[in-house]
Amino acid sequence: MQSSWRLMFFMSLASCFTESSEAIPGIPTTYAAILRLKSLSSSYSSRTRQRSSSPPLGSISSPSWHGAAAQQQQQQHSPTNLYHVSEAFKHDESVDHGPVFIQEPDSVIFPVDSDEKKVSLGCQARANPAPTYKWLRNGTEIDIESDYRYSVIEGSIIINNPSETKDTGQYQCITTNMFGSILSREATLQFAYLGNFSGRTRSAVSVREGQGVVLMCSPPLHSPEIIYSWVFNEFPSFVAEDSRRFISQETGNLYISKVQPSDVGSYICLVKNTVTNARVLSPPTPLTLRTDGKQGVMGEYEPKIEVHFPYTVTTAKGSTIKMECFALGNPVPTISWRKVNGPNPSKARLRKSQAVLEIPNVQLEDAGTYECKAENSRGRNVFRGQLQVYTYPHWTERLNDTQLDSGDQLRWECKAIGKPRPTYRWLKNGTPLWPESRIEMVNGVLMIHSVNQSDAGMYQCVAENKHGAVYTSAELRILASAPTFLASHLKKTIIITKGQEVAVECKPQASPKPTISWKKGDKALRENKRITVLPDGSLRILNATKSDEGKYVCRGENVFGSAEITASVFVKEPTRIDLSPKRTELTVGESIVLSCKALHDPTLDVIFHWTLNGQPIDFEKEGGHFESIRVLSGARAQMGSLKRMAAQTWGEAKHLQELKQVSSADLMIRNILLMHAGRYGCRVQTTADSISDEAELLVRGPPGPPGVVIVEEITETTATLSWTPGADNHSPITSYNLQARSPFSLGWQTVKTVPETISGDMESAMAVELNPWVEYEFRVVATNKIGTGDPSAPSRVIRTKEAVPKTAPANVSGRSGRRHELVIAWEPVSEEFQNGEGFGYIVAFRPNGTRGWKEKMVTSSDASKFIYRDESVPPLTPFEVKVGVYNNKGDGPFSPIVVICSAEGEPSAAPTDVKATGLSVSEILIAWRHNKESVGRPQGFEVGYWKDMEQEEAAEKARTEGNESSIILTGLEGNTLYHLRVKAYNAAGYGPPSNAVRVATKKSPPSQAPSNIMWIQDGSHVSLGWEPVRPLANESDVMGYKVLFRQEGHSNSQVIETQKTSAVVLLPDVGVYIIEVRAVSEGGDGTPSSQIRVPSFSGGKVTSSQSSLHTFSTSSSTVTFLLVLMVPSTSW
Repeated sequence: MQSSWRLMFFMSLASCFTESSEAIPGIPTTYAAILRLKSLSSSYSSRTRQRSSSPPLGSISSPSWHGAAAQQQQQQHSPTNLYHVSEAFKHDESVDHGPVFIQEPDSVIFPVDSDEKKVSLGCQARANPAPTYKWLRNGTEIDIESDYRYSVIEGSIIINNPSETKDTGQYQCITTNMFGSILSREATLQFAYLGNFSGRTRSAVSVREGQGVVLMCSPPLHSPEIIYSWVFNEFPSFVAEDSRRFISQETGNLYISKVQPSDVGSYICLVKNTVTNARVLSPPTPLTLRTDGKQGVMGEYEPKIEVHFPYTVTTAKGSTIKMECFALGNPVPTISWRKVNGPNPSKARLRKSQAVLEIPNVQLEDAGTYECKAENSRGRNVFRGQLQVYTYPHWTERLNDTQLDSGDQLRWECKAIGKPRPTYRWLKNGTPLWPESRIEMVNGVLMIHSVNQSDAGMYQCVAENKHGAVYTSAELRILASAPTFLASHLKKTIIITKGQEVAVECKPQASPKPTISWKKGDKALRENKRITVLPDGSLRILNATKSDEGKYVCRGENVFGSAEITASVFVKEPTRIDLSPKRTELTVGESIVLSCKALHDPTLDVIFHWTLNGQPIDFEKEGGHFESIRVLSGARAQMGSLKRMAAQTWGEAKHLQELKQVSSADLMIRNILLMHAGRYGCRVQTTADSISDEAELLVRGPPGPPGVVIVEEITETTATLSWTPGADNHSPITSYNLQARSPFSLGWQTVKTVPETISGDMESAMAVELNPWVEYEFRVVATNKIGTGDPSAPSRVIRTKEAVPKTAPANVSGRSGRRHELVIAWEPVSEEFQNGEGFGYIVAFRPNGTRGWKEKMVTSSDASKFIYRDESVPPLTPFEVKVGVYNNKGDGPFSPIVVICSAEGEPSAAPTDVKATGLSVSEILIAWRHNKESVGRPQGFEVGYWKDMEQEEAAEKARTEGNESSIILTGLEGNTLYHLRVKAYNAAGYGPPSNAVRVATKKSPPSQAPSNIMWIQDGSHVSLGWEPVRPLANESDVMGYKVLFRQEGHSNSQVIETQKTSAVVLLPDVGVYIIEVRAVSEGGDGTPSSQIRVPSFSGGKVTSSQSSLHTFSTSSSTVTFLLVLMVPSTSW
């Protein structure tokens, strides 16, 4: 209902227009005016925009949108921005606008024999309201309704069963909505086909040997381009091109510069369509040699150029051009190329034995005269032609959407570059625009004087040369509306203080521009030196006084109507502020309160703002250090806010303004930090003014980090350092501390210095007692009376100089070894104490009681053992041993002397009395005796065992420790023969092995479980019986049986062994028992029987008549057998 009411209102306005106007095609004139009026409902704050279009060749690329302020004061208006919004606005379908192409049609080559049977040309535009579409072919509108073959879907045209005769041509799309129409670029629909060669027999070509020849292809009708090749004698034997033979892709002919006997044969021209890939073959052309005596051989002659590029070659910038040149001649001519007016392009390539000059990505500088020269020993021939490079038109300046007031002047300019230079023409709503009395068009500039509603619509500038055209479009809207103000501007309240400037804005939206008038109260406002109306209609009052209070009315008026806004002005006394204390010094960790007091008009609300160094204090993110405390003090007048003041009469307000109120806000700073030092600002904000004051806060704290630490001098154990002082944070630095870090330290460590105490006024010192040849980093820490600050940044890494090592190896001792060996071990010296490169060890030793030392060098710094071997050294010979150190600087100290015995060697005798016994299917017990006369005490014994069919090298191993002389081997295979050997070992190695013994594991236990278990229960006694187990041939014999029973819920079982197939089980406790039976053999226990569950009862003895009989068999004879079997041995 609201939209229809607006429509009726605007239609009534439009009927008042006296100036006749030209309507948009298909739309009534009055309605065209309504559309422009309606545009005022959108909040256009600026007045031009560029229109996007699809970027392919022959179209407009997508420009960005720009905004600029309207030039309201100019009598002749240049186009100004219609929209002032972000890029997203172009896709905001809630804003009405004319069509903008999203997709324009592209040229199509359609194969005549295509299976598709339809062709589509794309077109799509964005517009609001949604656009409609129609199509032109060769400038004439296509009647979609009258030809069933045509259909338009979302702007694109689809042609079913396309016909070459009917549908070939240039197509354009026109899209239209209520704001006008735009015309797309041209797209060509072309049909691809390849005809057949004429079937007529071709005459033979007869030439003399050495003569040149041209074989004509005479291709069939085709579209578009085709590729030529030639077949020699039969397919697929193709003619190979070389310096003597050439196939022109321009004429299709085959050129042979000098015929040889090998060229005699049949030639067939093959052509291929580049779109459809269809191929056809010509009838064969025979080539023969003339044999009429001496006339059969052709003599030498100068070159004759038979095929060459045109005198003028035209190509597009960026394309690839191929120019041909080939000559007949005897001897075979050579071809060369040059650019007459300059060097050949560096990117140019010669193809087909130099018969083709190819220039890729042609640029304007490649244009010029090119020369082809054919030359042989008999002479030469030259051809010259001109290469011309053209460029398609390309926009450098496009049109912008524009809205103008009626009567303004429109000036649009479009600029494009191209070669040849493009010309311009203009379209309005898709049809040509011609000069008239008000319309001028000169070199891409369109000017329309005194625009009116008939000029509204969609305009296009077309730049074109003979090679192509590009389009740019824009929308022109003509505005016509009465003045209106934003609802938020209709009533304003302005509160200022004495002496300030008053600015009341008055900028109604209207077209044409309205006249502005001002009143104060009911009287027209008189301008003077203090009170002026600005050119944009706004009111300015300088140095305001109490007399300037009152209501001000601004009125905007044009031919369509008028509108007013009202502004109420109040002038207050200025606010005063006091912030204390002004300058304070604190120590880190202390607290302070800054007090800010404001003396202000009691009718004004007051807001306090706190800043630190100009930045607002965020009380939520400052870790609880800051708290704002608001305090309201007493006042001579208690009026709260401006809202209550507005209810007073002017007399009451005047009386209240003479009174003052004091408000204050305190800033509490707790546990202050260094970062809290600075200038604190308090700003008092009222609805009338804003005033601020500052206080300085100095914070004393531990010193800041010293500056860069520089290593001035380095020795073996010292480093001289210098640094620059850091911030003292308002407390003088009393001392410095030097710290060092190396790869061997646990973090930073304080180092000794000279002087021992570094005073706060020093900027250098020497670190001492460092280790030689160690990489160090140094840093400096400053201290004052308040505390120790953060350390400086580390110095660069530096290494102390080398020195003789001073640390001897520790824990020198002996180790086990082989016979005649002396094994000496020690704890390696850490790299921290090696003091230089070339570090190693000196091992010195001598037999106990002798004088001379033997010394051996160990060059590895990581070594921890040395082995000395001497065949003459008996076992357990005592030696005195010491280990020293050295590096490139010299020898260091030796360790204390220790006594170490030589190794006693590996065991010398083999174990004796080796015996092996098979225990079960998977176990063998092996035992032996140690030969006590053996030299080399054993640490244990190793048993090697392997199967009878295996090699000893594959033996598995088992070890004992100490003096154990037997071991049970487990996990063996049943019924298998094993070989075994035993040998002693110690740290020096293995002794000799014993003689091999053989033993077999037992056969596997019976796989059959006891069956047909029967039982009779008498109280707590259960009598059991079962059938005997009969083992298989490869299983162990049955030696007896085990009866296992346990109380349900318990894991431990009790066992009864028997050699019979019966047993009596006593169930000691009340409950349910689980019972099972297994056969016993040499190979171990057999498969268990099925479990039976038997309850146990307490009480007196049960008589035979009360006894119960249980069996797993249904045979009565089995039950009888059980009774006969059990009665003699059981008391019933």
